[in-house]
Amino acid sequence: MSDETELLLMFAARAQHIAEVIKPAIAAGHWVLCDRFTDASFAYQGGGREMDWQRIQSLESWVQGELRPDLTLLLDLPVEVGMQRAGQRSAPDRFESEAMGFFEKVRNAYLRIAAEQPERVKIIDAAQTLDAVQQQISQVLTRFLST
Repeated sequence: MSDETELLLMFAARAQHIAEVIKPAIAAGHWVLCDRFTDASFAYQGGGREMDWQRIQSLESWVQGELRPDLTLLLDLPVEVGMQRAGQRSAPDRFESEAMGFFEKVRNAYLRIAAEQPERVKIIDAAQTLDAVQQQISQVLTRFLST
């Protein structure tokens, strides 16, 4: 699959998810939690595949309009640790089969987004124990919900 096809498929799926799930939930007054959203396209296609970020921004604007996350939790850890964990849970998928350098670029792209948008993106040190990670998440959510 070409890089362009991959990017367009991600945004096609996102457009459908927004139309069928996200917008109706928001209209009903519900909170919406996603395990990945457009930051993933900037990281995987923009960072990992080295695609033009402006092209991704154009698709983001077209597909999402003004819809953006209010808060993003970036669970960050060294690439080697992430690969070990991924290998323990299942066979590698299309992305997980990529080389280590790809994931370094993906991680750097996520960290770039966090640096550019620190009010929205909160970095969680996911290399710590599960209890410590949960505590960090709880602290971020408590601060967010109290504002």
